[in-house]
Amino acid sequence: QVQLVESGGGSVQAGGSLRLACVASGYTYSRACMGWFRQASGKEREGVAAIYTDDGITYYHDSVKGRFTISQDNAKNTLYLQMNSLKPEDTAMYYCAADPFRRCCSGGYCYTGAADFTYWGRGTQVTVSS
Repeated sequence: QVQLVESGGGSVQAGGSLRLACVASGYTYSRACMGWFRQASGKEREGVAAIYTDDGITYYHDSVKGRFTISQDNAKNTLYLQMNSLKPEDTAMYYCAADPFRRCCSGGYCYTGAADFTYWGRGTQVTVSS
């Protein structure tokens, strides 16, 4: 049974930092496209960053480039999202997602939208105050 469990959310002031973690179990972690998504109140879920766990190639949404870093610890089956220089508009529920046995990008196309992922965690809330 695949499980993704997020942690690390909280409330911070603008300019602050948070580090989210997602512990994965129930599938072959080392060969999966994994991603972080967020959903603000009243808005659609959007992709933040993704990584192919085999080679560590990463992908970022333009809105977080230079501020967020996706990383992993394969030995611990754990995905991270380091978030720096947080802004009020980063406030959202953050979700970890996984789709085993495939690259995030292939043949010139990237499959990193919410519909491209099979497994989801329950989310962790991030609130950034101004």
